[in-house]
Amino acid sequence: MPNDLKERGDALENEYFRRQESELLAKMKAKLDAEAHVDLEFDGKLVETDFERIKIDVCNKCSGVWFDAGEFVHVAQEEQETGWFGKLFG
Repeated sequence: MPNDLKERGDALENEYFRRQESELLAKMKAKLDAEAHVDLEFDGKLVETDFERIKIDVCNKCSGVWFDAGEFVHVAQEEQETGWFGKLFG
């Protein structure tokens, strides 16, 4: 009989931790879903600028740089031998 009580206690303990883990995972998933739906506001304006014979977009407010498809690779290849940018990503 003492063995049955130990097994029952172990089973209840396992169920408790499974339930706690399940609730925690549900909360974490809900938080990630909520964060994924946050709308980011963009106050600046992208200004097209020439850089190494490539047109890139630069934000007039934060000076962030946006590359269109292929522009990043082209800049990295142009500077691969001499510039820090190309050495970093080349």
